[in-house]
Amino acid sequence: MTLVPLPIATEPTLFSEPDAELLHTRDARGVHTFTLNRPGGFNVLSEGMLAALLAALARVAADDGARVVVLAAAGKAFCAGHNLKEMSAYPDQAAHQALFNQCTKVMLGIQNLGVPVMARVQGLATAAGCQLVAQCDLAVAVDSAKFGVNGISIGLFCSTPSVPLSRNIPQKRAMEMLLTGQFISAQQALADGLINRAVPAEQLDEAVEGFVQAILTKPAEALAMGKQLFYQQREAGMAAAYQLAGQTMACNMMLPCTQEGVQAFTEKRTPSWATPQVG
Repeated sequence: MTLVPLPIATEPTLFSEPDAELLHTRDARGVHTFTLNRPGGFNVLSEGMLAALLAALARVAADDGARVVVLAAAGKAFCAGHNLKEMSAYPDQAAHQALFNQCTKVMLGIQNLGVPVMARVQGLATAAGCQLVAQCDLAVAVDSAKFGVNGISIGLFCSTPSVPLSRNIPQKRAMEMLLTGQFISAQQALADGLINRAVPAEQLDEAVEGFVQAILTKPAEALAMGKQLFYQQREAGMAAAYQLAGQTMACNMMLPCTQEGVQAFTEKRTPSWATPQVG
């Protein structure tokens, strides 16, 4: 199918205050953009930032016209992980556990969201920031970006970041990063499968938009069903994964958009899918 250029909204809806920790916009196409907006603090995942991300994810989940989420950041760093200064003031283990539970809700919220989530990485992504990249469905980065899970350098093994990291890249590479705290380049991250593209800074938005347009030309129902299946089957044994996948494909075949797509293929024409709802 030929990729059809789609118009970019000039005045997206803003759901947050202009100086908020997290900026949240939505354009007329249903493309939501989250921008980590504390560049002076390297966009760390403070309690406030995590709460804002949870609220934004809930907003997208309630939007029937949502199609894609782009997770971006302001400044030189994408995200430097948790706010260690904030964490050092916590009184006990329970407070630390509550923070990591909140972070887990954000990560699972990204996975469970019914639309693709893509990281737009314009700089350093370390510790929980690298975790955030690994948790997204897609990731595009500048070729100068670096990625690391370097908590071990201060005696804190990056346990929670290891969960999505080990599901993105080979085991030995993941352990090397976790045990040594050393960073990898964007080129290595691309080779290992942590990111989808590594491009010059001036091409970053073009690369992100390329993925956005490709997604927007596909039926939302099929994408939502496929994303859910992808993560469910990954955690299952082979036989269970095939059973779940078969059930999902059978359900997928019954969708009107799929039936139209199959008929269009047999008739050698472009599918005529309904225009996504704009809310």
